[in-house]
This record gives sequence, structure tokens and C-alpha cells, in this order.
Amino acid sequence: MPLIKQIKTSQRGFSLVEVMVAVFVLAIGLLGLAGLQVASLKSNHSAQLRTEAVIHVYDIIDRMRVNKLVAKAGGYDIALATASPVSASVVDTDRIAWKAAIAASLPAGDGAIVTATGVTTITIQWDDSRGTGGSSTQNFSMSTEL
Repeated sequence: MPLIKQIKTSQRGFSLVEVMVAVFVLAIGLLGLAGLQVASLKSNHSAQLRTEAVIHVYDIIDRMRVNKLVAKAGGYDIALATASPVSASVVDTDRIAWKAAIAASLPAGDGAIVTATGVTTITIQWDDSRGTGGSSTQNFSMSTEL
């Protein structure tokens, strides 16, 4: 008979509990990581829409600088939710193309141009409810001298 006695322990299944706790902690960490990823995607989408708005502002400023005399006189002015009249003039063609580009690239996108005392203010408005998580209308405005 061997001289070494086997010691019986009363703890059984303790390693299984440790593994279950580790898996639970890992699952909580992965849920947190998924939440951060969703927040990152929302912010990235909002940034993309804002970038599109800036591009449209610079687009109409460039169009207005080509036709500077008419633009300084307020010929390009248009309000939000106003359709540009259909005609063959350069101004109307520019405004129609500009408004169509805004509507195509921004959700519920619209634009306005106001010229007063030599300063032109361009405003782009769009719906950013997807990026903000609620019903939120965003605006981007820029003022410039032509």
C-alpha cells in the first residue's frame, strides 16, 4: 500500500464558476464595444452630411463669383423651401442645379441665399435625425463677400 494518502477536497466545480464569470465579463465588454461602434457610425454619418453641406456652399459661391455683378445685386437670392423659377438664364440654371444637388445628397436638404450690404450668406439645412438619434434639423451657414 502506498504511503501517500489522497486528500479529498470538498470543493468541486470551482473552475467552472471562474470560467462562467470570465465569459460574463467578456460579454459585457463586447456589448460596450458594440455600443461604441454604433455611436461612432452615427457620428461619422453626421460628419459626412456636414461635409456635403460645406461642399454645396462652396459650389454656389463659385457659381456666384463667375456671375459676380448679378450675385452682388442679389440675383441669386432664394429662400428655404422655395423653388427657383424655370428659365434659361444662367442664374436660374445655377440655382436649380444647386437646389437639386442639395436635395439629392442630403436628407430633406434645402438651401437659401441672402445678399445684404455686400455680404452673401448661404444656409444649408438638412435632417440629421439618423445621426442624432431624434428629430433634428441641422443648419450650416457661411457668409462671404463676393
